[in-house]
Amino acid sequence: MLSQQQKELIKATIPVLRENGVALTGYFYNRMLTNNPELKETFNLGHQRSGAQAKALAGAVLAYAENIDNPSVLASAIELISHKHVSLNIQAPDYSIVGENLLHSISEVLNVPMESELIAAWAAAYGQLADILIGAEKALYTEHEQTEGSWLGWRTFIIDKKVQESDEITSFYLVPKDGGALPTYQPGQYVSVRVFVPELGLKQPRQYSLSDSPSKDYFRISVKREGPKEQDQKPGYVSNTLHQLSEKSEIELSAPTGNFFLINPARTNVLISAGVGLTPMVSMLNQLLGEQQSAQGDTQPPVHFIHAVRGAPVHAMKAHIQALRQENDQLKTLVAYEHVNAQDVAGQDYDVQGRLDLSSIDEQWLPKDADYYLCGPMPFMKQQHQSLLQRGIPQQNIHSEAFGTGGVAL
Repeated sequence: MLSQQQKELIKATIPVLRENGVALTGYFYNRMLTNNPELKETFNLGHQRSGAQAKALAGAVLAYAENIDNPSVLASAIELISHKHVSLNIQAPDYSIVGENLLHSISEVLNVPMESELIAAWAAAYGQLADILIGAEKALYTEHEQTEGSWLGWRTFIIDKKVQESDEITSFYLVPKDGGALPTYQPGQYVSVRVFVPELGLKQPRQYSLSDSPSKDYFRISVKREGPKEQDQKPGYVSNTLHQLSEKSEIELSAPTGNFFLINPARTNVLISAGVGLTPMVSMLNQLLGEQQSAQGDTQPPVHFIHAVRGAPVHAMKAHIQALRQENDQLKTLVAYEHVNAQDVAGQDYDVQGRLDLSSIDEQWLPKDADYYLCGPMPFMKQQHQSLLQRGIPQQNIHSEAFGTGGVAL
């Protein structure tokens, strides 16, 4: 239990964390992975290389310090982190390694002795947070143990089939090597994929949303071949390794998890995505329409599928969505092309030219009594979230999943 004095010491570091948090967490990751190289197969080195991991951890540490008097307000963040940790098979002893390196990093970067009251306060704070996360993760591990077809840790899968969905995205149909059962998951959840990256000489994990409704026979992920974000950066390690693998190759998967999933099929659901962010939406869409087709009664709740894409060459699963729309009267689709080519037909290939702007589309697309799901790059997510609030959509009806910025935060 943190004393009031310790809480005040933690709060006193807030200005430093705001100013130098990323430098601190970058130092921490470098220290920990140097001292514990075995963790390089747990932490995504692409996120280390880009700085995304350090930035995410800096934000998490700052948020914890700012809410040290009432950490319960971070419950949703704790839930998100717990699912990611379970997906990466993080175990309770790993917290001791992280804690030791974090405390030494604070001491070394801030130039304060390890014996100081500040380090003791952060040790108590970290211990409190670790206990919360370990407890939450234990409950998730227990849930996996009790779920038919699920498993703990890593399980070997075979790439049964590869299907090119666009110039950038390929779907991988994955079957368990052991021939055993697969668990039923919630549409929108993800798995961690772990592959050997020859360039690094070690295995690397990456989380991918499952892109189909649950099946007894296979999992499907749809992966964008990630290019360099900046001129001096290299392409994504895992995505490019996956694209280079042939059918019948073996990879490792964790069991499906995640707290972003379809909540209520009986309500109107509005699915809003950009680029490869459509993958969990297609899982939800396939599940929704499959359940509605098998349900009794003539009237089914509407489903709105709103998708933003740069243009036709990278428009994944276009034919599948168009076929679903033709077969299901309750499905309405709206597609925005940022770049339109001469051969693209308005009303057939796309509906909106330019970037998606929810503030300018007709109100029929955005009913107030619906559930909203967002997935895409962070700037896209923020813009659409703000637009929905401005259009009068209640905050509690908006659910989001950001891809490409994941990894372990604490």
